[in-house]
Amino acid sequence: MANETMRQNWTDGAAGWVANEAILDAVFAPVTAAILEQAAPVAGRRLLDVGCGTGTLLAKSAAAGAEVVGVDISEGMAAAARRRVPEATVLIADAQTEDLLAETSGAPFDRVVSRFGVMFFEDPEAAFANVRSAAAPGARLVFACWRSEEENPIFSLGSQILIDRLDPQPEPSAPDAPGPTAFADAGRTASMLAAAGWDSVKADALDFTCDYGIDGGDGVEERLATILNGGTGRLAKEQLLPRLGEEGWESLVDEVRAELRRHRVEGVVRFPGAVWIVTASNPA
Repeated sequence: MANETMRQNWTDGAAGWVANEAILDAVFAPVTAAILEQAAPVAGRRLLDVGCGTGTLLAKSAAAGAEVVGVDISEGMAAAARRRVPEATVLIADAQTEDLLAETSGAPFDRVVSRFGVMFFEDPEAAFANVRSAAAPGARLVFACWRSEEENPIFSLGSQILIDRLDPQPEPSAPDAPGPTAFADAGRTASMLAAAGWDSVKADALDFTCDYGIDGGDGVEERLATILNGGTGRLAKEQLLPRLGEEGWESLVDEVRAELRRHRVEGVVRFPGAVWIVTASNPA
């Protein structure tokens, strides 16, 4: 059940996520706000962030006075979260198998949260049961997960140009395989959480705008940076740079840049985002 493939993937990609932390925090700000509204971290509450990444939810929750603990499978992500939130305890561990209470030496958690960090478990039912074992009776679980790829241009705008040039083409994943849209089916997600022992499961649709126009810019270079540092961009560079050479690779990157410019809305790269905000409780 150890998530070795995902561990390697997030280890390889950590540097890009850390470098683009400010961009991603700005783009995903509406999602962060929705999670925090439901979780309501306050002083005296103990909060666990699963797949904490560079520490966005940890920082916000700590600022509200909560005692915060993060867990991430990537050493690079965990290190960034520790730098950002020195008062947090951050574990480098797999939340689907780790004894989270034993490793954090504290009371059970009152809140469990995650922003796009729970869709990568090899065995999600077992993972959520393990997380629940560290939660207090009546604890609240709140996480955000992507809806379908068709509803989310974030998975294709600009990056499809790179994907089209890959040879061989990536094999399509099964709908429920670990990955960004593994929980797109809200009914399946609810059944899985119920089987893991959570109750009062609810999935609310959140539609928001992924706006890359940070600091008044048009967002083209910001979107390009996240593409090139993401899994698709890293795979494309690994495969295509030796084939195309430096000049050919830069020409291809310019194609992506031009595609992003063509799809600006009122002069800015922005497009719809579609997620579920999932809530559940641990039976008292």
